[in-house]
Amino acid sequence: MLDRAKVQDAVHAGAGILKLEPSWVPRSFMIPGRRLKLHPDDLYAFGAQRGGINERWFSSTTKASNGPLTSDDEGLSYVHPASGPRFLLKEAVEVAGDLLLGSDVMEREGGWNLLCKFFDNMGPIPHHMHQSDAFANLVGHKGKPEAYYFPPQYNQLFNNFPHTYMGLEPGTTKEDIRRCLEKWDQGDNGILFHARAYRLEPGSGWQIDPGILHAPGSLVTYEPQVNSDVFAMFQSEVEGRIVDWSLLTKDVLPQYTHDLDYLISMLDWEANVNPEFAATNKRHPVPVFPLDEMKELGFKEMWITYGGGYYSAKELTVFPGQTVTITDAAAYGLILTQGYGTFGGTQVCTPSMIRFGELTEDELFVSAAAAQQGVQIVNPSQTDPLVILKHFGPGNPDAEKLRKDK
Repeated sequence: MLDRAKVQDAVHAGAGILKLEPSWVPRSFMIPGRRLKLHPDDLYAFGAQRGGINERWFSSTTKASNGPLTSDDEGLSYVHPASGPRFLLKEAVEVAGDLLLGSDVMEREGGWNLLCKFFDNMGPIPHHMHQSDAFANLVGHKGKPEAYYFPPQYNQLFNNFPHTYMGLEPGTTKEDIRRCLEKWDQGDNGILFHARAYRLEPGSGWQIDPGILHAPGSLVTYEPQVNSDVFAMFQSEVEGRIVDWSLLTKDVLPQYTHDLDYLISMLDWEANVNPEFAATNKRHPVPVFPLDEMKELGFKEMWITYGGGYYSAKELTVFPGQTVTITDAAAYGLILTQGYGTFGGTQVCTPSMIRFGELTEDELFVSAAAAQQGVQIVNPSQTDPLVILKHFGPGNPDAEKLRKDK
């Protein structure tokens, strides 16, 4: 049983920074894209019946929702302390959340209400949506907005379909989608005939609110989202693979699993047929400070996920040979995408190959106190930048000025 003292010892030993173990998640309905640096022999480490590993979850206090074979700790992040046994980040937040997130955040949020991941597929995910709070609450879950960023360091290869269908073509009617659901058992139900695809651009991203249909393409995607795993697949076949009806209705009350009008009502219709969908939802990086000022100090930091209050994310680049101190207003998790060095005294390094179950030096969790005090980051390389993606939970004060939903 984890107690507060053990968490406090780990936080103190790491100067407010916790080292996290990789958390791998398989998906039975997808083909792995093989770019997450997991050893090829370990892609099916959960067993072939579970599907290949195509996701890595970061700073996760959320259990994966992968059906009856889901393991007890699947999707959950473990803290690897300097001494003593490992423990779940979820349990650490439960017994000592004020030490990690701050007492104000714990009082307001009750926990670390964020899930962040890389997902990596050979082809597209089926056209699907995530329920809003109103629908997700009916089955005991939270609604799920999510955001995408395509890190260039992981996307030298684009794989089979570097486009994403998002929303529906303006003019599409609910009757059009009803006919698609009626054709579910005929193979391809044709829902993509009513959708619009966008070419994916490394170094940019998107915001996808609940109720919006989307079929993410084959770029490695960094995805901050609300810590929920609800979804409903609306496409019956993708790349020749049949999608079971249960994946449309897994987060729907039993009395509605064949009520087509109810299933369609889960869609945010106006957001789906928005003729200005790209202008509304695409995200380009925004400098945290003026670029010239940051360059003189030896770094560049960009907002890559912003606009809502649920989460935010930054990409920090420390230039070769530079030592910088970076402050943030809130706790965050991080993953390296390039380079090596030290982060608050903790050694960090971007791996080239990872064996399933092995520890890495590329993922950390930074407490609110450490973030607010400022973390010294050293990049000893004379040639390579040190690049870090930082994910923040709801209510990050630094991101308030970029809110679009007020």
